[in-house]
Amino acid sequence: MNLLFVERGTNGLFSVRTGDSDLKGEGVPKAGAINTIVFNRYEDQKATIDQVPYNFPANSILPLVANQHFAFERPEELVAWQFNRDFYCIVDHDVEVGCAGFLFYGIRHPLFVRLSQQEIDQIALIEKLSIEELESKDSMQAEMLRILLKRLIIIVTRIAKKQTEGYSKLTEDKMSVVRMFNLLLEDNFKTQHNVQFYANALNKSPKTLANLFGIFNYPAPSKLIQRRIILEAKRYLFYTDKSAKEIAYLLGFSNPAHFSRFFKLYSGNSISDFRGQRVE
Repeated sequence: MNLLFVERGTNGLFSVRTGDSDLKGEGVPKAGAINTIVFNRYEDQKATIDQVPYNFPANSILPLVANQHFAFERPEELVAWQFNRDFYCIVDHDVEVGCAGFLFYGIRHPLFVRLSQQEIDQIALIEKLSIEELESKDSMQAEMLRILLKRLIIIVTRIAKKQTEGYSKLTEDKMSVVRMFNLLLEDNFKTQHNVQFYANALNKSPKTLANLFGIFNYPAPSKLIQRRIILEAKRYLFYTDKSAKEIAYLLGFSNPAHFSRFFKLYSGNSISDFRGQRVE
């Protein structure tokens, strides 16, 4: 079942998908991309995210960012809330529970949020109310759906923060720097490949950023930039027929040969070897 709400005048999209064997993400950058929150209330199953297999534990939530490729072993057992920025994106206030908040641009990707029985009951109630509201048709429907989505994000964000290593060591201001770095990276990685750009944008030094990420035993900002570029390159190579030269220019490399060396250095494969994996 895929219950879809389309908001007139804004192109806002919101849906709840249950028992849907077609639940998956395309992995190819496009306009109007969808954020996804997936609820697994049954047994562990495999989730493949950007070609990497993970164990999706029973009784857990998985937030997925727009433009990620994802597929599940048994998608029909899952519940998914999906929405675009036109439907729900709080930028100027309540940033922690917006589409650019902790769940989607926090420190861990992917983020599997384990739930207690009480928390499972809370999520199940939101699922029930969301489905009921999607079957209603009146002038208040859009606002009620946004309220339910915000409630879902708040609940899962609170749980995820408690489960995040090192979070208790940070003030909200420092955690905001981490989140804003990830958001800036998502918006600029195709043109800005140096840590100094992000440090300047955040009014921090590169060393301060590295120390902040070190609290989480997380890779340095320079490594995160490299990983994000490689991930996008792999998406283009795996899911499109664009040439290596085209991809190089899309990712901000003026010299395709430099891009080829970069890809091999940080992915461990040549471009031709990686692309050949599509047909194996």
